[in-house]
Amino acid sequence: MDKIRKLSIGLLAIALCGCGSEPEKVNQKPNIIYIYTDQQNASMMTCAGNQWLKTPAMDYIANNGVRFTRAYVTNPVCTPSRVSMMTGRFPGYFNDANGQPVRENVGAMRIPDVSVDVQNATIAAYLKAAGYDLVFGGKEHLPKSLTPEALGFTDITNDERDELAMEAAKYISTPHEKPYFMVVSLINPHDICYMAIRDFAETQQEKRLLEIGETELATLDEALKLPEGVSEDEFFSKHCPPLPPNFEPQEDEPAAISWRVEQRNFQKQARDHYTEKQWRMHRWAYHRLTEVVDRQIQTILDALKTSGQEENTLVLLSSDHGEMDASHRLEHKSLLYEEAANVPFLAMWKGQIPAARVDSTHLISNGLDLLPTLCDYAGIDGKSDPRGKSLRPLFEGKEVVWREHLGVESQVGKMVVSADGLKYLRYDVVGVEENLIDLNNDPHEMTHFTTKPEYDEKLKELRSAFDQEWFPGGK
Repeated sequence: MDKIRKLSIGLLAIALCGCGSEPEKVNQKPNIIYIYTDQQNASMMTCAGNQWLKTPAMDYIANNGVRFTRAYVTNPVCTPSRVSMMTGRFPGYFNDANGQPVRENVGAMRIPDVSVDVQNATIAAYLKAAGYDLVFGGKEHLPKSLTPEALGFTDITNDERDELAMEAAKYISTPHEKPYFMVVSLINPHDICYMAIRDFAETQQEKRLLEIGETELATLDEALKLPEGVSEDEFFSKHCPPLPPNFEPQEDEPAAISWRVEQRNFQKQARDHYTEKQWRMHRWAYHRLTEVVDRQIQTILDALKTSGQEENTLVLLSSDHGEMDASHRLEHKSLLYEEAANVPFLAMWKGQIPAARVDSTHLISNGLDLLPTLCDYAGIDGKSDPRGKSLRPLFEGKEVVWREHLGVESQVGKMVVSADGLKYLRYDVVGVEENLIDLNNDPHEMTHFTTKPEYDEKLKELRSAFDQEWFPGGK
C-alpha cells in the first residue's frame, strides 16, 4: 500500500511535468482503457449495494458513467472468456487440439493457430487499422495464437498487481501522438482460489499450485487477517459478511453440478467439510481481495485525471467471470449460476456518457459486445460474431432495439437468459438436464420451474432461442 502511495506521488510529478498547465488537445478518437479484473462477480462493488466492502475506484467509474447489472460472460472460466475478449466470438467457435469445441481452460489453451479470417477480425486487428496504439499489461492466460504479443500489442509488464497499476499509470501520464487502446488485466480477486486449494491439497496438481503460488498465498493471508483490536465474537457479529441467502444447494440440483464438483478435490472437500465460519471467512477474504484490486484501479484513475485526458478517454471495467463465494456451498467458477456468470460492466467517458446511470434492462455480453463497441468508438466497422452488438447507444442513453435473449456456454452445458428475467439451462455432461429459472421470483436460484404448467410458453420460447438463435445444432 505504501509502495503504491509513494509511486503515485512520483507519477503525479511526472504527469505535471509532461502535461504542463494546459491539458492535451482532445483527439477525435478517444483513448480506450479496458480494466479487466479476474473472478469478480457483479455483486462485488459498493455501488452494487454491497455493504461489506468499499470500492471507491469502481464506484467512481459507475457514478460518472453507466453500470449494467445484466452483463454476462460467454463462458464463466478464465481462458475461454479471454479468448472471447480478443476475438468477439464464443469460445465454442474454436476447437482444441483434439478437434473438440472449447469449453474449459485446458482446451482453450490448446487452440491451434487460428484462421486468417479470425486473425483479421480480432479486437487488435480492427483497432490497429483504426490508427490505435495497442498496449497490454498483466494476466494473459491465452493460447499462443491469441496472446497479446501474437496480436501486435506492446506489453508494458507481465506483473498482474501493483506494478501493473503503476506501469499503466506511467503510460497514461506520457503524452501520446496517437490514440491508444490499453488492456489492464489485473489478477484479483482471483487469489481467493487458493483458500480451498491450500486447505484440502491432496493431488499433485494442487500441491504444485501451492509450490508456485507464494505471492498468491501471501496476498490471501493478508486478506484473511481480522481487523486489529477486534475480538472473534465481534468480528463475526459486526464485520464478517454473513452466509449468502442461497447458501444451501439448489432444490433438485442438476447432476451436472455434482459432476463438476467431483472434478476438483478441493472443491468437493470444501463443499463437504467447510464449517459455516470457514465459509464466512472465505467471503471475508474475497471482499478484501476485491478491495486490493480496487486500490490498483484507483492508481490508474488518478493518473488519468492528472494527465488531463479524462475527458478524452473511454474507461471500461469488467471481469472474465465471477466466483461462487459460498453460494450453494460452492467456491470457484465454471458454473451457470449468477454468481459465476454475471459480472460487472461499467463504462465512463466524461462529457460523452451520461453520469450515474444504472441499466438493469439490457442483456450484455462482455465477450461478444466489446469488439463491436470499441470499433464503433474507433470509427471503424468491426464485426466478428454477428450477434455481438455495439453498446455505444446504451452507453449514451439512446433508445434502441435490443436483444431479447443472450447465450452463455460453460463446461457443464449452455444457457439462454431472457430480457424478462428467466434462464433456460441445458446441462449435457450427465445426460441432458433442463432447468428453467425465474430470477424475478427466485433471484437466488434455489429452485427451478421447469415442470410448472404456467411456464410452458416461456419454456418453449427459450428452447427455441437456444436451438435456433444461440446454439443451432448444439454448437
